[in-house]
Amino acid sequence: MLTRSTAVVLSIAALAVQPAHAQTVEEFYKANRITITVGYGPGGGYDVFARLLARHLGKHIPGNPQIVVQNMPGAGSLTSVNYLYSVAPKDGTTFGIFSRDMPLLGLIGNSANARFDPRKFTWIGSSSNFADDAYVLIVRDDAPVKSIAELRRPGGQELLLGGSADGSTSGDVPRILQAALGLNLKLVLGYRDSAAVFLAMERNEVSGRTIDLSAIQSVKPDWLKPGGGFRLLVQYARRTRHPNFADVPTARELALTDSGRALIEFTETPLLTMARPYAAPPGVPADRAKALQTAFLAAHRDPQFLEEAGRIGLYTNPVSGDDIVRGIEQTSQASPELLEQVRKLFAR
Repeated sequence: MLTRSTAVVLSIAALAVQPAHAQTVEEFYKANRITITVGYGPGGGYDVFARLLARHLGKHIPGNPQIVVQNMPGAGSLTSVNYLYSVAPKDGTTFGIFSRDMPLLGLIGNSANARFDPRKFTWIGSSSNFADDAYVLIVRDDAPVKSIAELRRPGGQELLLGGSADGSTSGDVPRILQAALGLNLKLVLGYRDSAAVFLAMERNEVSGRTIDLSAIQSVKPDWLKPGGGFRLLVQYARRTRHPNFADVPTARELALTDSGRALIEFTETPLLTMARPYAAPPGVPADRAKALQTAFLAAHRDPQFLEEAGRIGLYTNPVSGDDIVRGIEQTSQASPELLEQVRKLFAR
């Protein structure tokens, strides 16, 4: 027969081995807000996408947390990527949007400043891919070079392009076009953000840039109208020509060699998969990661989100986090020779 003191001891022991109450996703997000970091300054395409998402995401997450946006520009969004990977909280309260070139930069490992492995991020999704978009070379109508043939002429006039930084798409794609298509391009990097590059084009400091077609249509829609003062020369991240610009050739069409075409196709892969990617730090608890991934896709199907995106001219075609993971894995399996070619091309 148990004594009273023995019974008390056994009761305490039983309580000790019972699992602690696990906080649900809803309880966690009721008590915490979410921060979306943006790897660029205010007013650019990435910032516009992040702020649109922030206005609609919370109602799709259990607990309906407040969502805030924090701009973290620097090094073509590399600053924000390193922050997400190593410094940001890993509890599901922070994720961010950054250049779609960052996973490739992390895989090829040519920059000592890229301190992350893209395969270890918690991928949330991408607001779009390039299925109905394009990454284009746009130039002023009065640019000194009028055609691809002129741009390829040995010893010919160089076309001056603006961009933000090495590692950004605006810095990397021109180098790819130089190598694969034989174009005489000269890069001026260091602009703070996309808005600053647009301003440099308007002031004729540079003759052009590479950028998403959808971003031009959203931020500078008059540029592509007749008499708008600008024109397209090349479509990148397109297997076929965009139906609205059927007279503008794709980079694949213009490649001079088989190796040049292979370079184009390989480097296009991240853009075809994730034009506006979002990731959280490694190690986010699985239930919170799932909640964010599910809410991300739900927000992009929300009629209010879609209405606002259409009103401000944003093209959306959401990609799941799982699809991004598969795209990165595909990229990582490229031949060592191709990876080395890209590594040398981006070495600066």
